[in-house]
Amino acid sequence: MRVLLVEDDDDLRAVIAAGLREAGFAVDGAGDWPEADVMLHVTAYDCVVLDRMLPSGDSLTRLESRRRAGWSAPVLCLTALDTLNDRLHGLESGADDYLAKPFAMRELVLRVRSLTRRAAERLPAFLSCADVVMDLARREVRRGGVLLSPSPKEYAVLQQLLVHQDSVVTRTALLEHCWDEMADPVSNVVDAVIAGVRRKLGAPGLVHTVRGQGFLMSAGPGPC
Repeated sequence: MRVLLVEDDDDLRAVIAAGLREAGFAVDGAGDWPEADVMLHVTAYDCVVLDRMLPSGDSLTRLESRRRAGWSAPVLCLTALDTLNDRLHGLESGADDYLAKPFAMRELVLRVRSLTRRAAERLPAFLSCADVVMDLARREVRRGGVLLSPSPKEYAVLQQLLVHQDSVVTRTALLEHCWDEMADPVSNVVDAVIAGVRRKLGAPGLVHTVRGQGFLMSAGPGPC
Protein backbone atom coordinates (compact mmCIF):
# COMPACT_ATOMS: atom_id res chain seq x y z
CA MET A 1 0.00 0.00 0.00
CA ARG A 2 1.34 3.43 -0.96
CA VAL A 3 0.78 6.42 1.34
CA LEU A 4 1.31 10.15 0.78
CA LEU A 5 2.36 12.00 3.93
CA VAL A 6 1.84 15.78 3.80
CA GLU A 7 3.56 17.40 6.80
CA ASP A 8 5.61 20.60 6.87
CA ASP A 9 7.71 19.70 9.94
CA ASP A 10 10.68 17.90 8.37
CA ASP A 11 11.66 16.02 11.55
CA LEU A 12 8.13 14.84 12.29
CA ARG A 13 7.63 13.85 8.65
CA ALA A 14 10.77 11.71 8.81
CA VAL A 15 9.65 10.01 12.05
CA ILE A 16 6.16 9.26 10.74
CA ALA A 17 7.48 8.01 7.40
CA ALA A 18 9.92 5.70 9.18
CA GLY A 19 7.14 4.29 11.36
CA LEU A 20 4.82 3.66 8.42
CA ARG A 21 7.60 2.08 6.38
CA GLU A 22 8.46 -0.22 9.27
CA ALA A 23 4.80 -1.32 9.22
CA GLY A 24 5.13 -2.21 5.54
CA PHE A 25 3.75 0.88 3.80
CA ALA A 26 5.45 2.64 0.91
CA VAL A 27 5.57 6.34 1.86
CA ASP A 28 6.10 9.49 -0.20
CA GLY A 29 6.48 12.79 1.64
CA ALA A 30 5.51 16.38 0.83
CA GLY A 31 5.97 19.55 2.86
CA ASP A 32 3.06 21.55 1.44
CA TRP A 33 0.05 21.32 -0.86
CA PRO A 34 1.72 22.50 -4.11
CA GLU A 35 4.24 19.65 -3.84
CA ALA A 36 1.49 17.24 -2.81
CA ASP A 37 -0.65 18.27 -5.79
CA VAL A 38 2.12 17.26 -8.18
CA MET A 39 2.51 13.88 -6.50
CA LEU A 40 -1.24 13.25 -6.45
CA HIS A 41 -1.36 14.00 -10.16
CA VAL A 42 1.11 11.26 -11.05
CA THR A 43 0.44 8.58 -8.37
CA ALA A 44 -2.74 6.88 -7.17
CA TYR A 45 -2.28 6.67 -3.40
CA ASP A 46 -4.06 4.18 -1.15
CA CYS A 47 -4.16 6.73 1.67
CA VAL A 48 -3.15 10.34 2.40
CA VAL A 49 -1.99 11.45 5.86
CA LEU A 50 -2.57 15.18 5.92
CA ASP A 51 -1.45 17.88 8.34
CA ARG A 52 -4.07 20.64 8.50
CA MET A 53 -2.00 23.79 8.94
CA LEU A 54 0.56 24.01 6.15
CA PRO A 55 2.55 26.99 4.81
CA SER A 56 -0.08 27.47 2.07
CA GLY A 57 -2.94 27.52 4.62
CA ASP A 58 -5.56 25.18 6.05
CA SER A 59 -5.51 21.90 4.12
CA LEU A 60 -9.26 21.47 4.51
CA THR A 61 -9.87 24.10 1.83
CA ARG A 62 -7.91 22.06 -0.74
CA LEU A 63 -9.38 18.81 0.52
CA GLU A 64 -12.95 20.10 0.18
CA SER A 65 -12.24 21.29 -3.36
CA ARG A 66 -10.77 17.93 -4.37
CA ARG A 67 -13.70 16.04 -2.88
CA ARG A 68 -16.15 18.15 -4.90
CA ALA A 69 -14.15 17.24 -8.01
CA GLY A 70 -14.62 13.54 -7.27
CA TRP A 71 -11.31 12.67 -5.59
CA SER A 72 -11.90 9.60 -3.42
CA ALA A 73 -8.57 8.62 -1.82
CA PRO A 74 -8.91 7.96 1.94
CA VAL A 75 -7.58 10.89 4.01
CA LEU A 76 -6.44 10.92 7.62
CA CYS A 77 -6.09 14.41 9.11
CA LEU A 78 -3.19 14.54 11.56
CA THR A 79 -3.20 17.84 13.42
CA ALA A 80 -2.82 19.74 16.68
CA LEU A 81 -6.28 21.24 16.12
CA ASP A 82 -8.19 18.89 18.37
CA THR A 83 -11.39 20.54 19.60
CA LEU A 84 -14.74 18.96 18.80
CA ASN A 85 -15.45 21.71 16.25
CA ASP A 86 -12.05 21.11 14.63
CA ARG A 87 -12.77 17.40 14.28
CA LEU A 88 -16.27 17.97 12.95
CA HIS A 89 -14.96 20.53 10.44
CA GLY A 90 -12.35 18.05 9.25
CA LEU A 91 -14.87 15.27 8.73
CA GLU A 92 -17.37 17.60 7.07
CA SER A 93 -14.66 18.78 4.68
CA GLY A 94 -13.97 15.26 3.44
CA ALA A 95 -11.51 13.66 5.86
CA ASP A 96 -12.19 9.98 6.53
CA ASP A 97 -10.46 10.01 9.92
CA TYR A 98 -9.01 12.59 12.30
CA LEU A 99 -6.13 12.06 14.73
CA ALA A 100 -4.84 14.76 17.08
CA LYS A 101 -1.19 15.44 17.87
CA PRO A 102 0.53 14.20 19.96
CA PHE A 103 -0.30 10.66 18.92
CA ALA A 104 0.96 7.11 19.35
CA MET A 105 2.69 5.73 16.28
CA ARG A 106 0.97 2.38 16.71
CA GLU A 107 -2.46 4.05 16.61
CA LEU A 108 -1.54 5.97 13.46
CA VAL A 109 -0.39 2.76 11.76
CA LEU A 110 -3.62 0.97 12.70
CA ARG A 111 -5.78 3.86 11.49
CA VAL A 112 -3.92 4.07 8.16
CA ARG A 113 -4.19 0.30 7.79
CA SER A 114 -7.94 0.51 8.47
CA LEU A 115 -8.39 3.22 5.82
CA THR A 116 -6.41 1.32 3.19
CA ARG A 117 -8.39 -1.82 3.99
CA ARG A 118 -11.66 0.04 3.47
CA ALA A 119 -10.34 1.38 0.16
CA ALA A 120 -9.61 -2.21 -0.91
CA GLU A 121 -13.01 -3.60 0.11
CA ARG A 122 -13.53 -4.73 -3.46
CA LEU A 123 -11.02 -7.49 -2.66
CA PRO A 124 -12.26 -10.72 -1.07
CA ALA A 125 -11.45 -11.44 2.58
CA PHE A 126 -9.04 -14.18 1.47
CA LEU A 127 -6.68 -14.48 -1.49
CA SER A 128 -5.43 -17.92 -2.45
CA CYS A 129 -3.34 -19.84 -4.95
CA ALA A 130 -3.05 -23.63 -4.65
CA ASP A 131 -2.61 -24.22 -0.90
CA VAL A 132 -1.43 -20.67 -0.13
CA VAL A 133 -4.06 -18.56 1.64
CA MET A 134 -3.72 -14.88 2.58
CA ASP A 135 -6.10 -13.54 5.24
CA LEU A 136 -6.31 -9.81 4.48
CA ALA A 137 -8.01 -8.85 7.74
CA ARG A 138 -5.50 -10.67 9.95
CA ARG A 139 -2.57 -10.02 7.58
CA GLU A 140 -1.64 -13.69 7.81
CA VAL A 141 -0.31 -16.06 5.16
CA ARG A 142 -0.53 -19.84 5.42
CA ARG A 143 0.60 -22.64 3.17
CA GLY A 144 -0.94 -26.03 3.71
CA GLY A 145 -2.35 -24.64 6.96
CA VAL A 146 1.11 -23.66 8.26
CA LEU A 147 1.51 -20.02 9.30
CA LEU A 148 4.30 -18.26 7.40
CA SER A 149 6.22 -15.15 8.44
CA PRO A 150 6.75 -12.87 5.43
CA SER A 151 8.29 -9.46 6.07
CA PRO A 152 6.00 -6.43 5.48
CA LYS A 153 7.50 -5.91 2.01
CA GLU A 154 7.24 -9.61 1.14
CA TYR A 155 3.59 -9.53 2.23
CA ALA A 156 2.89 -6.49 0.02
CA VAL A 157 4.51 -8.09 -3.02
CA LEU A 158 2.79 -11.43 -2.43
CA GLN A 159 -0.57 -9.66 -2.15
CA GLN A 160 -0.04 -8.03 -5.55
CA LEU A 161 0.91 -11.35 -7.11
CA LEU A 162 -2.19 -13.01 -5.61
CA VAL A 163 -4.50 -10.18 -6.71
CA HIS A 164 -3.20 -10.55 -10.27
CA GLN A 165 -2.89 -14.34 -10.15
CA ASP A 166 -2.23 -15.99 -13.54
CA SER A 167 -1.26 -12.60 -15.01
CA VAL A 168 2.21 -11.10 -15.37
CA VAL A 169 3.03 -8.36 -12.84
CA THR A 170 5.90 -6.19 -14.05
CA ARG A 171 8.76 -5.00 -11.88
CA THR A 172 7.59 -1.44 -12.55
CA ALA A 173 4.09 -2.22 -11.26
CA LEU A 174 5.52 -3.78 -8.10
CA LEU A 175 7.80 -0.78 -7.55
CA GLU A 176 4.95 1.67 -8.01
CA HIS A 177 2.62 -0.12 -5.60
CA CYS A 178 4.93 -1.60 -2.97
CA TRP A 179 7.81 0.89 -2.80
CA ASP A 180 8.03 4.66 -2.52
CA GLU A 181 10.11 7.45 -4.03
CA MET A 182 13.19 6.33 -2.06
CA ALA A 183 13.44 3.06 -4.00
CA ASP A 184 16.15 2.79 -6.64
CA PRO A 185 14.39 1.66 -9.83
CA VAL A 186 17.59 0.18 -11.27
CA SER A 187 18.51 -1.87 -8.21
CA ASN A 188 17.63 -5.54 -7.68
CA VAL A 189 15.32 -4.72 -4.75
CA VAL A 190 12.30 -6.36 -6.40
CA ASP A 191 14.24 -9.52 -7.25
CA ALA A 192 15.56 -9.71 -3.67
CA VAL A 193 12.04 -9.54 -2.20
CA ILE A 194 10.71 -12.04 -4.76
CA ALA A 195 13.49 -14.41 -3.69
CA GLY A 196 12.38 -13.97 -0.09
CA VAL A 197 8.76 -14.70 -1.03
CA ARG A 198 9.81 -17.89 -2.82
CA ARG A 199 11.88 -18.96 0.18
CA LYS A 200 8.98 -18.42 2.58
CA LEU A 201 6.47 -20.22 0.35
CA GLY A 202 8.73 -23.20 -0.23
CA ALA A 203 8.11 -25.97 -2.78
CA PRO A 204 6.51 -26.52 -5.15
CA GLY A 205 7.22 -23.08 -6.56
CA LEU A 206 4.25 -20.85 -7.37
CA VAL A 207 6.01 -17.60 -8.31
CA HIS A 208 7.44 -17.76 -11.82
CA THR A 209 9.75 -15.35 -13.62
CA VAL A 210 8.61 -14.30 -17.08
CA ARG A 211 11.82 -13.24 -18.71
CA GLY A 212 11.83 -9.63 -19.86
CA GLN A 213 8.35 -9.00 -18.44
CA GLY A 214 8.03 -9.66 -14.71
CA PHE A 215 6.53 -12.28 -12.43
CA LEU A 216 3.51 -14.54 -12.48
CA MET A 217 1.90 -16.44 -9.63
CA SER A 218 0.12 -19.57 -10.74
CA ALA A 219 -0.75 -23.01 -9.46
CA GLY A 220 -0.05 -24.36 -12.92
CA PRO A 221 3.33 -24.84 -14.62
CA GLY A 222 5.46 -21.77 -15.19
CA PRO A 223 5.80 -20.08 -18.57
CA CYS A 224 7.80 -21.85 -21.21
